[in-house]
Amino acid sequence: MKKALAKKTAPSAETQRRMLYYLKLTRESELRIENVLYRQGKIVGGVFVGRGQEAIGVGAAFTMRAGDVSFPCHRDFSVYLIRGLPLADMFANWLGRGDSPTRGRENTLHIGDMGLGLVPIISPLGSTAPVACGVAMVMKQRGQGNVALVHFGEGTSSLGHVHESMNFAAVRKLPLIFICNNNQFAYSTPVELQFAVKSLAVRGPAYGMPGESVDGTDVLAVHDAVGRAVARARAGKGPSFLECVTMRMAGHSAHDAAEYVPKKLKENWAKKDPILRLEKLLLARKIVTKQQAEEMNKRINAEIDAAVTAAEARPLPRGEDAIEGVYCGPDCWWKNK
Repeated sequence: MKKALAKKTAPSAETQRRMLYYLKLTRESELRIENVLYRQGKIVGGVFVGRGQEAIGVGAAFTMRAGDVSFPCHRDFSVYLIRGLPLADMFANWLGRGDSPTRGRENTLHIGDMGLGLVPIISPLGSTAPVACGVAMVMKQRGQGNVALVHFGEGTSSLGHVHESMNFAAVRKLPLIFICNNNQFAYSTPVELQFAVKSLAVRGPAYGMPGESVDGTDVLAVHDAVGRAVARARAGKGPSFLECVTMRMAGHSAHDAAEYVPKKLKENWAKKDPILRLEKLLLARKIVTKQQAEEMNKRINAEIDAAVTAAEARPLPRGEDAIEGVYCGPDCWWKNK
């Protein structure tokens, strides 16, 4: 039997408007990256987007406060924005610019900024889970009521270090929230070939923590579930496991046409688009008007245009800079930042 978390109050009208803004900003930014910059040959390598699952990052990030730490995955663009990373810096990183967050060393979302509570992705997926345990352990020792949120996909949830981390977090009652993004396909492997349980939420109680399955296309439902888990962790009651059920409405990466996904499945999930769902709800509740929604769209497009222009104007990395930061001396660039 799954052990659910207690109910929580809904966010304010202003917060709901901001959620809609970040859902749209994330979607349009990733479309610009995948359909324009990548196709123009300005981004070399893989491009991974979270189209259709933006509600998970947005809903989760809005539960955080100063001192909390997030471990986003490669489809959690919104988390970086909400935590305060400038949009121009994110585009500069994708474009491999020398003064981007990773100084041109890579061009995806392997971005970290501890000042903003952001720990970068570790490429072997799932490896951030034990690191998150370490961060959560420090938080518990400090006793300041902070929490850590670690994001990963349903495919990654089958890896051993994720299970070890869940067991360790439960035994130590760490303030850590495991957020599993079940987007139906681990690359091209459907969920029915990944695990035998009907819901991954059962894995929470299996390790001695609450487990809950939530509609990952409903940003308010995600915010509610993560918020309850966060409140529980802040109160010293330990970790929680959340399965956010959604659909990756794109291939594994920009070069993947996702022909393995049945057409009918795509059509059914398209009806649950998280942006359309929230906008329809806010219009019905008169939290936003049609004019405000249109103005938001124009503002977002203008912001993206400005961010891309600024990012493209930045310098490419110098060859000699490649050896910087291999060993940290007194003049490390990150120490002087």
